[in-house]
Amino acid sequence: MNLSESDLIILRMLQANARERLETIAFEAGMSVATVQRRVRALKDAGVILRDASVISPNATGYGMSFIILVELERERIDQIDAFRRKAKAEPQVQQCYYITGEADFALIALARDMEDFQSLTERLFFEDTNVKRFKTSVVMDRSKVSLDVPLIK
Repeated sequence: MNLSESDLIILRMLQANARERLETIAFEAGMSVATVQRRVRALKDAGVILRDASVISPNATGYGMSFIILVELERERIDQIDAFRRKAKAEPQVQQCYYITGEADFALIALARDMEDFQSLTERLFFEDTNVKRFKTSVVMDRSKVSLDVPLIK
């Protein structure tokens, strides 16, 4: 999809606040509310806007620990890769899962309430999976920047 300058304005505003009023977006983009509604629908239909979400504080919900985990698989057949990918996607404590190149096959961002909770997570994800060769964990000391924002410049 070829994004216009108006589309970029709409996307910037919605990325900052998915509940931004259409009237405000229309004013900033120099468009009518109806045109903004049509553009937002078109952006969703084209897969540019994937979903609307609320950002929740992990600490406020009891998840005070974050981890970066590099996972190396024993076998890298496509069915084995897909099986691990499905398992990671199904695990609520895994926030992000990336299939990567380099020393590891996957990089995960995960949450836990405490070390005991993290140990349970590692047992479910890694120790019970005969295809996980090894995993390396880094404990996040500070969440300095957390974002899924996409730079929207032309």
